[in-house]
Amino acid sequence: MKPKIVVTRKIPQQALELLERTASLYVWEKEDKVMPRELLLKEIKDAHGLYSMLADRIDTEVMDAAPHLRVISTMAVGYDNIDIAEATKRGIRVGHTPDVLTEATADLAFALLMATARRLGEGMACIKEGKWKNWSPMFMAGQEVYGSTLGIIGMGRIGEGVARRAKAFDMRILYHNRTRRLEAEEKLGAVYCSLEELLDESDHVVLLTPATKETYYMMGAAQFARMKRTATFINVSRGTNVDEDALYRALVNKEIWAAGLDVFEKEPIPPSHPLLSLDNVVALPHIGSATVQTRLRMAMVAAENVLLGVKGERLRYTANPDVYASLL
Repeated sequence: MKPKIVVTRKIPQQALELLERTASLYVWEKEDKVMPRELLLKEIKDAHGLYSMLADRIDTEVMDAAPHLRVISTMAVGYDNIDIAEATKRGIRVGHTPDVLTEATADLAFALLMATARRLGEGMACIKEGKWKNWSPMFMAGQEVYGSTLGIIGMGRIGEGVARRAKAFDMRILYHNRTRRLEAEEKLGAVYCSLEELLDESDHVVLLTPATKETYYMMGAAQFARMKRTATFINVSRGTNVDEDALYRALVNKEIWAAGLDVFEKEPIPPSHPLLSLDNVVALPHIGSATVQTRLRMAMVAAENVLLGVKGERLRYTANPDVYASLL
């Protein structure tokens, strides 16, 4: 009898076909809507594997409803929506998809940096609204990127990707991380410093930390006040890492130049959110990894993870490696 896998969203056909070869599937066919909670709790009862998305809350209630569950595989690099400690305690492997989205997300981070610094969103709006009347010396003048100072908060895989792009722009690269990344310092010329030093000196600040208790609201009023008035702030990490009210005030009061945001504390962000009323904000709908090629690779890695998990084998990428010790 084939193991059952619950898939909480419509996924690329190639990944679906891989799963169907060895498993019995329940697939929530909507691509743009979260699987209803009550339906998830019903279908998970006899499931051996769960193929989930970032928007799915996988907590004790879900695990209690799934006595046969061996693996949770999320089509994302982050997994703060999953109760990792509870899964580990129950011997449930949790898979995720790092590495495959590194370059796409680094591309987007740098694109946001350039868009905010050079006021690309404002420039497009200016043309569309018929406000471009003539040339003038300081018309739509932005901030320089080439040769400026970049501060990266969180020097993981994506941080190093952003640093590689910055090196091509002859930028001075500062970084703050829980631990020093000596390889990044040697290869990319990145300079380790305190968060305070980074905020004081950077022309562009890119936030790339995971969502943890320690990083919750790590960027607030005090941090924005330290930044240069000409500095841009880019967030492609998690929305909970930023106090959005403090960011709004910093932008309105011109404490910082502009912000480029791909993530928000509440997603989808409502159109009425104060940040969206500002000309110096470039906002995107959480599309850091959204290239056709990257999303397909993520779907395939998530599929491989869940299939390995239902067979009791080590996953390609495990978010809770301690689970292997608990299974011995």
